Amino acid sequence: MAIRRPPESESAERNAPSVEAAFQAAPEEKVAQILDGALHLSPRPARAHANVASNLGGILTAPFKFGRGGPGGWVIIYEPELHLGPRPDKLVPDLAGWRRERLPHAVGGDETPAHYDLAPDWVCEVLSERTRRRDKGQKMRIYAREGVRHVWHVDPLARTLDVFRLTQGEWLLVHSFAGEEQVRAEPFEAIELELALVWFE
Repeated sequence: MAIRRPPESESAERNAPSVEAAFQAAPEEKVAQILDGALHLSPRPARAHANVASNLGGILTAPFKFGRGGPGGWVIIYEPELHLGPRPDKLVPDLAGWRRERLPHAVGGDETPAHYDLAPDWVCEVLSERTRRRDKGQKMRIYAREGVRHVWHVDPLARTLDVFRLTQGEWLLVHSFAGEEQVRAEPFEAIELELALVWFE
């Protein structure tokens, strides 16, 4: 299954000042994003959503960020704010990962902005009823435009993991896993992932 990348806009349009101001003024208890010039405010993730994101981040961090039981070589961040493209689009995925050679100084100094301008190599979106359409639609189009190589969609209620790879500008669904399988999911296929631990409460 492929999700086609739309033609890129020729416009050099920027986000409206009122949208940028509303983004900056968003309450802390909301997740604020700007997608295609429009502001989206969502409640903080529900318990099942937050639990799964935390579990998955914990499972991947030791082997891929710290190199304990795995190859290392990654920077993995929970809910980073991404500023991508010329407008820019401002997205907050549940998890994002950069290969270490592309982001050698992930933290930076005191003057480093809180957001990241460099597109990740991998993004994970935990799906919920509130965010499913944006995660599977607008955000996937933006990630494709910016050259993100892999996207995972994790559904905590259905207990599924869908793995997408960007191939010639199109999203290709390369694996769909469910339940308590033990799986190897790119780009982290160096270790076997126990899905039962992802859903663990």
